Amino acid sequence: MRRIFNTQNLMRFILLSFVASVVYLTVRVIIAPAVAPPSDVPINIKGDYALMLLESALGVAAMLLPRFLSRRVRLDIPKGMITAYAIFLYCAIFLGEVRNFYYTVPHWDTILHTFSGVATGALGFSIVSLLNKSDDIAFSLSPFFVALFAFCFALSLGVIWEFYEFTIDSLFDLNMQKYALETGEPLFGQAALMDTMKDLIVDALGALLMAIVGYISLKYKKGWLEQFIVRRKGADKHNEP
Repeated sequence: MRRIFNTQNLMRFILLSFVASVVYLTVRVIIAPAVAPPSDVPINIKGDYALMLLESALGVAAMLLPRFLSRRVRLDIPKGMITAYAIFLYCAIFLGEVRNFYYTVPHWDTILHTFSGVATGALGFSIVSLLNKSDDIAFSLSPFFVALFAFCFALSLGVIWEFYEFTIDSLFDLNMQKYALETGEPLFGQAALMDTMKDLIVDALGALLMAIVGYISLKYKKGWLEQFIVRRKGADKHNEP
């Protein structure tokens, strides 16, 4: 049973899901109409499938990234972090975009943004750890500063993601920022900003939660960050940033 549900098999399954999506969506991009015909039922057009294809292709690249970093950059990535990373990509890209969970499952986007705030906060602690263990950079940082950096880093990535959604919506006339209903009816005023602001707020809450946990772990040497910290291979795993 453990051999079936290990991290490696999970990575293979998700990677194959993305590859299959790329093949399927390539066909759909070719045969889908460029403009939606008059109908009360919304259908996907070429632009919709093109976005799904782009994100599925990025999903393939993202799934190969941990192995590249492990072998070429000599990073030791905890299995727990790799598992969480793979599940997040699967939920965000395959289930969210390809299977349309963002529209069909209530609060799907909110859940993922909260989780991403926690995950990118942990990544912020890892970056400090990598710099702190460098032979070229030797410095000691206070737990509060490290936690503050992790929080700001995670929040910055959340803002960059909203930049990405705005850019894609502008280029392909899509609705990633949910400024319109699924039927295409545009929203106005605060309603049009609701999705973007909600995403940023839950990003901040997730990042704040990770920053608080990380601060307590560093301040009182609890060791809670061990399973989330990416390190260079051969580095001392018993020391936190």
